[in-house]
Amino acid sequence: MGKKRVKLGFRQLEVEMVGSEAVGQLFALRRLGWGTKRIGDELGISRNTVRAWLRKGPERKYEGPLRKGVLEPHLGWMRERWQAGVRNGDVFRQELLAKGIQVSLRTVERALAPLHREWKVTEKATMRFETPPGKQLQLDFGEKWLEIGGVQQKRYVFVATLGYSRRTYAQAFGSIRQRDWIVGLEGAFRHFEGVPEEVLVDNAKSLVLRQSGGKAVFHPEFAAFCDHWGTRPRACQPYRARTKGKVENGVGYVKKNALGGLVFEDDAHLDRHLLGWMREIADPRIHGTTHERPIDRFLLAEAKALRPVGAHPGYLRTRHLTRRVATDARVDVDTNRYSVPAQFVGEPVDVTVEADLLQIQWQDRIIAEHSVHPGRHQVVEDPGHVASFVGGQAKLGKPCNEIQRDLSIYEQAAGGESW
Repeated sequence: MGKKRVKLGFRQLEVEMVGSEAVGQLFALRRLGWGTKRIGDELGISRNTVRAWLRKGPERKYEGPLRKGVLEPHLGWMRERWQAGVRNGDVFRQELLAKGIQVSLRTVERALAPLHREWKVTEKATMRFETPPGKQLQLDFGEKWLEIGGVQQKRYVFVATLGYSRRTYAQAFGSIRQRDWIVGLEGAFRHFEGVPEEVLVDNAKSLVLRQSGGKAVFHPEFAAFCDHWGTRPRACQPYRARTKGKVENGVGYVKKNALGGLVFEDDAHLDRHLLGWMREIADPRIHGTTHERPIDRFLLAEAKALRPVGAHPGYLRTRHLTRRVATDARVDVDTNRYSVPAQFVGEPVDVTVEADLLQIQWQDRIIAEHSVHPGRHQVVEDPGHVASFVGGQAKLGKPCNEIQRDLSIYEQAAGGESW
């Protein structure tokens, strides 16, 4: 904000020059219990100015014309670029120059000062955001090497944490595909026997296509899943990982406690272990933040706030199709073409589509597996299938291997003797 065109005392002038961003931070810090001196030091204003704003409230205004800064029309754009990760003032200056706006670096830095203060407060102050019962479920994945069947194998653990009760659901997967997110989330709904108002996720590509204007553009499949269950998807802002700190703490807890130093006979044993751990260890423990047992908070308040699952059907509707492999060793599904090994050209195959996973079977044997392409009229190739097609025909049901060819084939192709 600019100066008033009247004579003001220093204190009143300083109060007037506090920008709207700083005012919001001032009252946010006050709600956290910060004192006036600490707030003033943090925001770079005097203690008396802080007191003046606290007395009058956030709506305090001053009459008189104010001088608009040259960058004022572009502050919204600058905020979007800041949220996208641009932090250097000279980069802003160069981008503004490319837009035909010539300003000094100092002018840019003054315009960025409120954003920098806001970011600094966010980084330094831990503003614990508590949600009411049934409001939010936070999701995340972690990875862990485990001994399964006597062999060290990597598993990805899906963790969902209810924001109010801190009750946790965990499930292990062999990958982190979109289908795994959906299976895990649907498993959490059934475990809690209820659906929250919203689910909070990070910016995984299988869930969030991109950020546009500070808003997440969700993958159509994930958006359809949330609509099916009547919950609202939310995504963390980039570079704001603390937004879903409850579940991130939960991931660490599951990895260190549930999966700490144990071996498993197979994946079924691992699944049984996690179910027992949730029931016997995670639910009845005393939570470090709430100082209550998650299961108690859940039963007393959160269970009734969730929308009951009841007989609601699952989302993962499986489609079964029959196709014949074309001469180019591809199968057509929903206008897209998916590759198979060359030896199956002309053969009838069964196609199973479930969420984003497409499997092609020949005589009850899976011969190809692809991620469903979200577009139309696209070709999805497996490099191994392409190599087998280029190499020539093989016996049905057996892979084509260039190395195992008889040398006479090359002799015939060259038209002479081998050497």
